[in-house]
Amino acid sequence: MEKRVALIGIVVEDIESVEALNHILHEYGDYIIGRMGIPYRCRGSIAVDAPMNVISTISGKLGMLKGLSVKTIYSKAGQAE
Repeated sequence: MEKRVALIGIVVEDIESVEALNHILHEYGDYIIGRMGIPYRCRGSIAVDAPMNVISTISGKLGMLKGLSVKTIYSKAGQAE
């Protein structure tokens, strides 16, 4: 299955969503290659290396959480697993 690197940007607008956010990130921890916080409260991003369907699932689950804004960008080329 083709894998891609993607960046998922996250803005937390409701601090009560952080526990659910961290639960999802823990669930997909095997695919996370980096987690970057920004020195400005509740902003950050994660870098993932995963099949497209996994990246979409992570983004979708995060995007459904109340109080989060999520945007995902993908690398152009994938690589075979």
